[in-house]
Amino acid sequence: MNRHGALPFLIACLGIAAFTGMDAIMKGLSITIGVYNAMLWRMFAGSVMGGLVFFALRSSWPTRPVLRLHLLRSAIVTVMAVAFFWGLVRVPLAEGIAITFVAPLIALYLARLVLDEDIGRAAIIASLLALAGVLTIVGGKLQLDRAAQALPGLASLLFSALLYAWNLILQRRQAQLASPIEIAFFQNLFVLALLALPAPFLAVVPSPLHLPEIIGSAALALVALGLLAWAYARAEAQVLLTVEYTAFIWAAALGWVLFGETLSGATLLGTALIVAGCILANYRRRGPPPHVETTAL
Repeated sequence: MNRHGALPFLIACLGIAAFTGMDAIMKGLSITIGVYNAMLWRMFAGSVMGGLVFFALRSSWPTRPVLRLHLLRSAIVTVMAVAFFWGLVRVPLAEGIAITFVAPLIALYLARLVLDEDIGRAAIIASLLALAGVLTIVGGKLQLDRAAQALPGLASLLFSALLYAWNLILQRRQAQLASPIEIAFFQNLFVLALLALPAPFLAVVPSPLHLPEIIGSAALALVALGLLAWAYARAEAQVLLTVEYTAFIWAAALGWVLFGETLSGATLLGTALIVAGCILANYRRRGPPPHVETTAL
């Protein structure tokens, strides 16, 4: 494995692990205080923490075109996240995340249209292999009676996945123009601003008992955004897209520990296929990574 290509891949894996931990905390928080309030207060905490780091580093203010890109991605993330957590409350954690794995497949081809990246044969095979793992898991876990009960949640998750595909492409473009901390700070700030619009009608001040969950989820989201921005600035989108599938491994473990969700043989087989796809994607090329002007984390 080329050491230059391996580092962004491993950093992206850590970013996905942090995001999945945040998802698990947010699922529990959404059940107790509702999806909207869980999102609103997490973004408030993330904006404060991200702002402290952004201004402490004396980061330069982004240009107007970059600000527009931050705002565009934040608008997509706002709708995407609300739809995702609304669906996740109604579907087991691991299966909910598995449903969203159609996003990297969509984004793989969006990368060709938007970023003009060539789609390598190994990247396509890797994505199909990972998708086979997802279908194995979903086929084994979502029986017909459960699928009917979870239909609204599944529909919401699929809608979120479509937006997530666009988000992944914007993430690559954004990482080429801004530092990881800038991306994390402005995404939290703009999503908070959008969520604050209906706040007079929907916002409820959470109990102090929920502060550790709110702060913890915000911190994990900031770390994840920073790690993924660093990785996407140093590797092509199609190399890193398959890394998204590793989220299932973390979701299966966290779902078992936090929500009592058990693992089946289909889950284990599907996970093996997902890991195989990720390994194949990282071996797709051995040349040096593309040069991108960016600010290191």
